[in-house]
Amino acid sequence: MATAIKPTEGGLSFGPFKLLVNERLLTKEGIAVELGARALDILVVLTSTPNEIVSKKDLLARVWPDVIVEEGSLRFHMNGLRKALGDGKGDARYITTLPGRGYCFVAPVSRQDRSSDVAPVVATAFPHAHLPNRLSRVVGRDEDVQRLSAQLNASRLVTIVGAGGVGKTTVAVAVGHQLVETFSGALLFVDLGMLAEPSLVTAGIASMLGLSVQSNDATPSLIAYLRNKRILLILDTCEHLVEAVASLAASIFESAPQVYILATSREALRVEGEHIYRLDALAFPPDDPELTAAAVRTFPATQLFVERAVASGARLDLSEKEAPIVASICRKLDGVPLAIELAARRVESYGLQKTADLLDQRLTLLWSGSRTAPARQKTLQATLDWSFGLLTEAERAVLRRLAVFVGHFTLDAALEIVTSATVDRSAVLGGLDSLVAKSIVAASPLGAMMRYRLLDTTRAYALEIGIDDAEAANLSTRHAAYFARWLEHSGKEWSVTSSGADRSAHFAGINNVRTALEWCFSPQGNTAVGIKLAAAAVQVFLAMSLLPECHRWSQLAILALDERLAGGLDEMHLRAAFGFSSSQMYGESSAVSEALQRSMAIAEEHGDTAHQAGILNMERYFHARKGDLRSALQCARRCRVIAEASDDQAVKALAHAMLGRALQTAGDLAGSRAELDSLMRIFSQSQRGPILLSYDPHYYSYISLARTLWLQGYPAQAMDLARQGVVASEAMGHPAALALVLAGAATVFLWAGDLDGSQHYTDLSFSHAEANTLGPLVAIGRARKAELDILRGRTEAGINDLQKILQRLHAARHEVLTTEFNMTLAQGLAATGRSDEGKALVEQTIRQVETSGEMLYMPELLRVKGGLLSTREADLREAETCFNESLDLSRGQGARGWELRTARDLARFLVENGQSEKARMLLQSVYREFSEGFETAELKAAEELLAALK
Repeated sequence: MATAIKPTEGGLSFGPFKLLVNERLLTKEGIAVELGARALDILVVLTSTPNEIVSKKDLLARVWPDVIVEEGSLRFHMNGLRKALGDGKGDARYITTLPGRGYCFVAPVSRQDRSSDVAPVVATAFPHAHLPNRLSRVVGRDEDVQRLSAQLNASRLVTIVGAGGVGKTTVAVAVGHQLVETFSGALLFVDLGMLAEPSLVTAGIASMLGLSVQSNDATPSLIAYLRNKRILLILDTCEHLVEAVASLAASIFESAPQVYILATSREALRVEGEHIYRLDALAFPPDDPELTAAAVRTFPATQLFVERAVASGARLDLSEKEAPIVASICRKLDGVPLAIELAARRVESYGLQKTADLLDQRLTLLWSGSRTAPARQKTLQATLDWSFGLLTEAERAVLRRLAVFVGHFTLDAALEIVTSATVDRSAVLGGLDSLVAKSIVAASPLGAMMRYRLLDTTRAYALEIGIDDAEAANLSTRHAAYFARWLEHSGKEWSVTSSGADRSAHFAGINNVRTALEWCFSPQGNTAVGIKLAAAAVQVFLAMSLLPECHRWSQLAILALDERLAGGLDEMHLRAAFGFSSSQMYGESSAVSEALQRSMAIAEEHGDTAHQAGILNMERYFHARKGDLRSALQCARRCRVIAEASDDQAVKALAHAMLGRALQTAGDLAGSRAELDSLMRIFSQSQRGPILLSYDPHYYSYISLARTLWLQGYPAQAMDLARQGVVASEAMGHPAALALVLAGAATVFLWAGDLDGSQHYTDLSFSHAEANTLGPLVAIGRARKAELDILRGRTEAGINDLQKILQRLHAARHEVLTTEFNMTLAQGLAATGRSDEGKALVEQTIRQVETSGEMLYMPELLRVKGGLLSTREADLREAETCFNESLDLSRGQGARGWELRTARDLARFLVENGQSEKARMLLQSVYREFSEGFETAELKAAEELLAALK
């Protein structure tokens, strides 16, 4: 049998990497590499036997020694490992896949003794950090960085205030790198310059953290997420959103005492607790003819100018002749770093003297007319004017059109959007290349792809340049159409992509989508393109759990539909998104029903089985939430009919998931097990894919099957499967789905009698639900906490809490799990001397179950009723009848879990009434049906009672 991975002494080295197994640490050139636990285990196994084939079976057994997992999990973590190693990039080759045989580590591996290990410089990274790279040398800012680091540590909220281009972002990034170890890598850099609407500030930050947003105000969920976390937030470029940022910063500062905030802005936030750090321009030489070259070199402004000029290819020695010219340029630019860099990069093209002459010609004219404005601000404006004036007409045309982008863009996007009748493809390529060379456009690699971006000030400047109205409209139309196609291509990835670093490449694209939507539905916009863009965007907004945006744009697009566009696939998606987002945000209504019915009709007309299945799943969910399980079962059966005629594995998976859950609640455990087993086979045999509204049946299938297994008498398998479901959901990084899976795991552990395990998963689920504004799951979490209080003996408090929560759930018509809560509440009432109330509640719940079709719980309800009746002499016969009916129903359902509970209670009842032998024979016959799980509380209690009866 394969054994679990064990720590070893010493370390392993390969390429630029060093693996310290004892410390479970992988470093690259002394810097820690972020790697998941399973991926690290895989690396340990492979590097322990380099150049030898390790079979998939052996790898699974060694990395997951205590659980059974699918090969899909191995592929998932193997892909993450390869990505972390950079396997396949350039000449890097580490892990080879041998089809049908396994994997082999092919890079040379050297071993080191423990004594030779040298502690690396560890710089861990928060999964959502997005911290830009630090410049190799930040000129003249060392003291600022040290002071800011100390002030931030002392006061928690610091705003760097200064003029545009003074270097606020550069210093903030340097501080972030300075403190990344202090915060154990928990750092988030937020570029607010990519947002235009104040209402999107909190939602944008929440999205970067992977949180879902299900209300117009995401602040409560963000605060809930941050409340107990120690994180450094760097909020960059706040001035255009200062009111919204100030309000959010004040809330975080007050409610999250371990969160530190560093903001950059042209004006202070002006909130309680804020410390302002004014960042001045770099010191520059005075106007002194006697100043020597050696003295000029000591000023940070001239140091920056020389470094940037030389880096751009210029030959600059700062001789006694050149020093006065450089000093003059730095003075004229007021020491503003951005202006200095722009000027320095021109030296290679124009020479030092000509650069100074051009600077004089352009900037002095502006200065003479700008006495009332801040000098440094006008210096930056003048620098941008001058920089633009140095461009050719073709470069100016490209720059103006590139300003349509918000944040980063790719070369393909630039070619498709900027190319027009007046600016051809070669002009775009040449113009972009030239603008990058002249530092007007910034370029940065993302994997094998190069990304480009206009600085915020440059973009704002370029947008002020007038172009023909028709050309402007065509440009915006091309921009919107491009991102509609981008969403159609990449949108399917969102529901199976984790929300952290894997989604970072999409954030800029989404901001472009938002900008395009705003334009399309403006008076000057193009609604036809806007409808197509919205139809693609709403599906991504749903995948990101951004329900308010989904609701807004689906509604606007539906209102804009005309006869030409009605009845198409775009309307189908818009109606479904509107119906789902409306129901989640505002509850069910006639508008929701009409939207879903219209979407279903269009899907049927077009033969879109995947969409039909998705709509039926939504309807099943709505019926189940109201407690109408019969209607939910009908929806599941309809979906099964659609799936049988479809070749789409995703549709088949959804149908199995729906019917498996519906049959379970109906009490047909054999049918439920068959459907869920079929579902799991699909997952093991094929790559799962997303389906409508980002619903992936893979998430909850573990929990559904775990519930069925427990009911059928396999508690150990049920608990193991629940744990696997949590691990699988965590790996996908969808907080809403994870909260649901955690709540389901809490149920499984509660049924097995593991109150501590149930409490653990309940607390985790509640935390995720609260942070992501998942109202129903928050209520269920509170109800579960109250239920656990009752079961732990804190009965009065638990009863009071549970009654209040149940009232709210009933008022919201959210009846999922209320049957379970009613049974515990009834038992709690009886334990506090209120047996009549408990009995009335159980009888009422029995009637509800008979009406709704939730027959799964009928055996347990009858057991609870029998227990309540057994306390009164007059009700003993009825109590025994309830127990026997519960046994019969349990056996009919094949629910050995319920049957064991009832047999145990009935055995105690029989003992109390002088029938000990009958009690022993009854309980023994049920106990013998179990083949595992004897360490669980339920079976231990039965074993102890049997021992007493013997």
